Amino acid sequence: MSKGSPISPSLMATKSAGAPKAPERADRTAETAVGADTAATASPVLGPNNVVPPTVMTGSEAIVRSLEELGVDDIFGLPGGAILPTYDPLMASKMNHVLVRHEQGAGHAAQGYAMVTGRVGVCIATSGPGATNLVTAIMDAHMDSVPLVAITGQVSSGVIGTDAFQEADIVGITMPITKHSFLVTDPNDIPHVMAEAFHLASTGRPGPVLVDVAKDAQQGQMTFSWPPKIDLPGYRPVVRGHNKQVREAAKLIAAASKPVLYVGGGVVKAHAAAELRELAELTGAPVVTTLMARGVFPDSHPQHVGMPGMHGTVSAVTALQQSDLLITLGARFDDRVTGVLKTFAPNAKVIHADIDPAEISKNRTADVPIVGSVKEIIPELTEAVRTQFGTSGTPDLASWWAFLNNLKETYPLGWTEPEDGLSAPQRVIERIGALTGPEGIYVAGVGQHQMWAAQFIKYERPHAWLNSGGAGTMGYAVPAAMGAKVGEPDRVVWAIDGDGCFQMTNQELATCAINKIPIKVAVINNSSLGMVRQWQTLFYEGRYSNTDLNTGHETIRIPDFVKLGEAYGCASFRCDRDEDIDATIQKALEINDRPVVIDFVVSPDSMVWPMVPAGVSNDQIQVARNMTPEWEEED
Repeated sequence: MSKGSPISPSLMATKSAGAPKAPERADRTAETAVGADTAATASPVLGPNNVVPPTVMTGSEAIVRSLEELGVDDIFGLPGGAILPTYDPLMASKMNHVLVRHEQGAGHAAQGYAMVTGRVGVCIATSGPGATNLVTAIMDAHMDSVPLVAITGQVSSGVIGTDAFQEADIVGITMPITKHSFLVTDPNDIPHVMAEAFHLASTGRPGPVLVDVAKDAQQGQMTFSWPPKIDLPGYRPVVRGHNKQVREAAKLIAAASKPVLYVGGGVVKAHAAAELRELAELTGAPVVTTLMARGVFPDSHPQHVGMPGMHGTVSAVTALQQSDLLITLGARFDDRVTGVLKTFAPNAKVIHADIDPAEISKNRTADVPIVGSVKEIIPELTEAVRTQFGTSGTPDLASWWAFLNNLKETYPLGWTEPEDGLSAPQRVIERIGALTGPEGIYVAGVGQHQMWAAQFIKYERPHAWLNSGGAGTMGYAVPAAMGAKVGEPDRVVWAIDGDGCFQMTNQELATCAINKIPIKVAVINNSSLGMVRQWQTLFYEGRYSNTDLNTGHETIRIPDFVKLGEAYGCASFRCDRDEDIDATIQKALEINDRPVVIDFVVSPDSMVWPMVPAGVSNDQIQVARNMTPEWEEED
């Protein structure tokens, strides 16, 4: 954070409009930060900034004390030899430690917690395989810009590099997938390293930070004081947009006849939903929300035209393709949105606002680049547009909206009833969303069920939709839902999972049952690796190589998900008839003293549509197999 610049939005997250409610301790942090006029007068150290006089303690005690002073309330972890010194003082802490059954679960739980609270998620593991089991979650957090601090034990500094028992170079392993990775061998470094890790994770573009602490540094004596001094030379994330660039963007908006607000997950991370809505309603432009941005602009709003991308709506995909101006906010022009990049939105000029300068013009050259937090940029842009409209008049978008509304009416989302008599998975997911409502939290794994959950649940608020977007991690849903429920205990939390994904991390049901974390798991059981099977149907002539899981209808049902759920202390049901769907969901909603697992037996032949096949232009979007829209309407 640069000296004299406004306080980072992530430090003010709990005070922002539309931001999720954080626990009391985080609220005090936010109030302290908001009360300061500039970053120069507000401490970059998270937490209440209590003054702790010099106190002699061990490095392990310093780790625990640092976490407490940073305002941490909840931690997800699994002990082992190299981190054992830190688990001893942790026992006396008031922080809530959730003992997971696999370190990957700890990482995903910390992600889910961070996604719904806006706070830094914390996970702990031991050295070697314990640390490497965190790698998948760390990579996932890196791809989806989730603020995460992973603390790992390391073998004693004297034997680092000797292939000691359970030694792994986790700093080297994670360097490409973290904002920064620290190796601590001196216990006196622990306070400032911990403060720097949280600062890095939560400011600028959020992301994961690793703190690897040698065992002798944990056991050694040090003098603890707080708050420490943060010294991160070269790390100066820009928050405010450049005024000239903002004015140029306003001019382009005033001159455009087919503008589109292309909204990405960065707007969710910046807690800028209210600011986005004001800009959208001022401009009158259509809004598309990417997979990572679902809910940041209400689905029910008349300006929302859907989700773009490989499985986006026809109206959203076509809006981007036909646009003459992309107002890109916190999005990164990833391949799942653009299709073949050179054919994407060929006639559009681009305004690109993002906190990460490396994303701007990386994939698509920006005509007007604006580096900074969208939390700051969107209000600045709104005022500039209001001024510009006062001078040049408000653009007439009537013909543009006539075209898009015709697409919305002609090509709505829907599904074909299965011919095998089994339930349509889309119906199951749609009913979960309808019966739970917009105040619920919905967490998906990866694959067909992920796309259907993004399509058929109506999202009206940010932080209601969690999924593994950039990495596409199987096994994300159950532990991430667990973390989300810890962070937002008063909300209904659904893990909408596939039968393949569920088998990756369902051991965390034990964690949920023992810790009384009553998530609800809907296993969309099509007895196969559904998205892989869909591609095999479409592109491999129906050669189903190694995609049958034998979990569903008329199979040997290994495992039987109902019995599995019961073994883990969950309320467990099976639903294989349409007429039982609503009653089964209602039964799950009434159970709040333990986790619930529902085995929804659905058709393996259901597919995700619309679809832009890989390697083709978005203009070739298919609404069903070998069926593309008629484009005469645009004339």
